[in-house]
Amino acid sequence: MWGGRFAEGASAIMTEMNASIPFDKRLWREDITASKAHVAMLGKQGIVEQADADAIARGLDQIMAEYEAGGVQEDLALEDIHMHVEHRLTEIIGPVAGRLHTARSRNDQVATDFRLWVRNACDEIDRALADFQAILVAKGERHAKDVMPGFTHLQSAQPVTLGHHFMAYYEMIRRDRSRFADARKRMNESPLGAAALAGTSFPTDRHATAKALGFDRPAANSLDAVSDRDFALDFLMAAAQCSLHLSRLAEEVVLWASQPFAFIKLPDQYSTGSSIMPQKRNPDAAELVRGHSGRIMGTMTALMVVMKGLPLAYSKDLQNDKIPVFEAYDLLAISILALGGTIEHAGFNTDRMRAASEAGFSTATDFADWLVRVGKIPFREAHHITGRAVKLAEDEGVALSELPLEVLQQIDNRIDASVFDVLTVDSSVASRTSYGGTAPVNVLAQVAEAKKALGL
Repeated sequence: MWGGRFAEGASAIMTEMNASIPFDKRLWREDITASKAHVAMLGKQGIVEQADADAIARGLDQIMAEYEAGGVQEDLALEDIHMHVEHRLTEIIGPVAGRLHTARSRNDQVATDFRLWVRNACDEIDRALADFQAILVAKGERHAKDVMPGFTHLQSAQPVTLGHHFMAYYEMIRRDRSRFADARKRMNESPLGAAALAGTSFPTDRHATAKALGFDRPAANSLDAVSDRDFALDFLMAAAQCSLHLSRLAEEVVLWASQPFAFIKLPDQYSTGSSIMPQKRNPDAAELVRGHSGRIMGTMTALMVVMKGLPLAYSKDLQNDKIPVFEAYDLLAISILALGGTIEHAGFNTDRMRAASEAGFSTATDFADWLVRVGKIPFREAHHITGRAVKLAEDEGVALSELPLEVLQQIDNRIDASVFDVLTVDSSVASRTSYGGTAPVNVLAQVAEAKKALGL
């Protein structure tokens, strides 16, 4: 395609390094779709005769069907998916295929194809996350009243409900979906027609091609259009944040599945055994999700480093933009499915969770709050009184609720028998009715709102 300028062909090393077809073949559908929009515009504008435009469109349809059936046959000499399509088009309709590249460059072509692919990836990830949210909501509803320990510093802090815990991750995923939606909205501008970097002298209609491809508008500056990869970085940043949330839940699955916790029984479908220890049930799906998050975060860093020193407009460095995005998408998509399946099919040992929530003096804050509310004691003083009660219970090896009233009154004579009403884990969670709190009534209300938002 550019051999007229050179007397000798590329070396084998250069051919291999320069070719992107091993990975950009994933763009074949987007490349053909964008080419059809481009040639339709060329015909309508009279830049290419309508008969030629129609022949090109028919040829592209044939290639689409071929690739659907058998995939792309790679040839490193053809470099990329764009030249593979054009070469095959020439085999089908002859030299008229060369008119397809009128008023465009591979620079705006690849920028368009890649945007289309990433835009579709945003939509697919969003659908997967919506399904994942539905799993979380179902678990949130089912376990709205099941008490478990809430942790800070991985130490028992206050009782919460398992349903409340699941709905916390629902909120994280809701924000993740909003980030992908924001990224999609920003990227929805068409580079097609920006040509190599400066636009074109042909009377093109970039608004028409943008509309045909579902973009909101054409990109406003040709230099920016061919060199911008913000859309890829936006996708990777959203993917990295989402993978972080998945990793946090995966880590909890790993902890909960360990024998000291025993909060969860892993489903056979999402766990593995050991080659030497027959008793093992390993949380490999959760561990792989946790590991994938590091790789996804790495893809974001990789592309940022590629982009950080590039002058305008296009540089061959940008050939390295696709592999990080493809890798992040693949890892994130399978992570969502694997973790969703693990949560959906796992069994939860709610009796064990309740017992754990009753340990560690998790209702101490309720004791302090009672002193403030009923005893009219300033919170800092109430905190000190409660600390003394906890120390005494710890020394005696009993729960706070098991300390006799007369013993508590020796600590502070303002304590009366009604304090025992707040020292059970059920009364504790039931009392947390502030907006966003763990009270079962709150959890069920949040579940109802979530189901409405998800159309369930």
